Amino acid sequence: MRRIIIAGTGSGCGKTTVTCAVMEAFCRRRMKVSSFKCGPDYIDPMFHEKIIGTDSHNLDSFFCDENIVKYLLHENGKNSDISVIEGVMGFYDGVNGKGSAFSVSEITDTPVILVVDCKGMSDSLGAVIKGFLTYKTPNNICGIIFNRLPDKLVPLAKKICNELGTNYFGHMPSHKCTIESRHLGLVTADEISDIKDKMKFLGELAEKNIMLDEILNYSERPFPYFTDIRIEKMFDSPPVVAVSRDSAFCFFYKDNISLLEKIGCRIEYFSPLYDESVPENADGLILCGGYPELYAERLSENISMSESVKSLVNGGIPVIAECGGFMYLHRCMEDGGKVYKMSGVFESSVYRTDRLRRFGYITLESENDSLLFKKGDKINAHEFHYWDSTDCGKSLTALKYDGRSWKCCKCSESMYAGFPHIHFYSYIKIAERFALACAEYGGKKWTE
Repeated sequence: MRRIIIAGTGSGCGKTTVTCAVMEAFCRRRMKVSSFKCGPDYIDPMFHEKIIGTDSHNLDSFFCDENIVKYLLHENGKNSDISVIEGVMGFYDGVNGKGSAFSVSEITDTPVILVVDCKGMSDSLGAVIKGFLTYKTPNNICGIIFNRLPDKLVPLAKKICNELGTNYFGHMPSHKCTIESRHLGLVTADEISDIKDKMKFLGELAEKNIMLDEILNYSERPFPYFTDIRIEKMFDSPPVVAVSRDSAFCFFYKDNISLLEKIGCRIEYFSPLYDESVPENADGLILCGGYPELYAERLSENISMSESVKSLVNGGIPVIAECGGFMYLHRCMEDGGKVYKMSGVFESSVYRTDRLRRFGYITLESENDSLLFKKGDKINAHEFHYWDSTDCGKSLTALKYDGRSWKCCKCSESMYAGFPHIHFYSYIKIAERFALACAEYGGKKWTE
């Protein structure tokens, strides 16, 4: 099974640009490409999807155990010509050995191409590369792609690789095809009107400057052993799960959705921005994260939708509301002196802060039984937001790897609502409990 990880020396080194360029070039060869993102990020996979035309998936060794990571890579990549995996932050960056591109490469025995940003360097490139090659050994780094490298320095780059015993896989010259950023990372792919043209340009650069055939040669390795995960359909009559999906609510893990479908749920997408109500046949509701603050005025004006959500949630429909979805359930959103009315499920309000709040990986410990959790359950999760609430909830305890802890989330027999994002494959019973609750709410039968 062909697979490659495109990792980097750090955030901002050009991983996403190079990954998109390489995938676009492979697709131009009419290859079937599957794509993945190491870590919990939602935005980079959206760019991948614009290129390959199908879902991109996350591989996260903090969320999931080693067998699950291998299963998800194999399950989502087995029918492709090559799986391209984008790294996260710097190659070795993670938490206690988990969550990094390095850990994913070790678990899946995947060769790694390191992207090095060359701006402002010449011979010092050798020191950077040597450091990554020798910091932890063994590692799966098989070569380098030099980003923003002037053509005149290509001979030097090749010489450095030769001296350090690694492969030169090409370079990307400086160009004006940039992808804008905002406080949560890159802007989303749907916000870039000329995204197709930009990807085409990057693909042409890759075809000219990156050694694609050599990458294909190094990407071929036997797949490591793993235990297949058999998921049985639980229902004779599928419960319908309504999932928010539009510009305001677009952060969800594709494997969460596919797991619900494998269990036997039927997914119906809807837009809190533009639809009048939640689908009438909904037996469950997922309000995803995203950027509701960018569309606060439109959300506040869509009164019929907010009333629909409030009525259903107050009526006991099983609901998962993460981060942006959690924000939407508040009475109002306060931003820069302006106040926007939200759905009003909670009497509390959310407000913008000047820095990241409770950023990074956490473990959630349940204080009581609820929709997704049994008392004492511990589930790995992730937070990344600049917003806060006057009442974040006290149903769960968030445990940070550095020893800090805090109360969070509003949980009940029919609700999980809070800033933390969760991955269903971290504990498959989460998805099963949610699906069963949806079936019971909708009066659907499940397989005995």
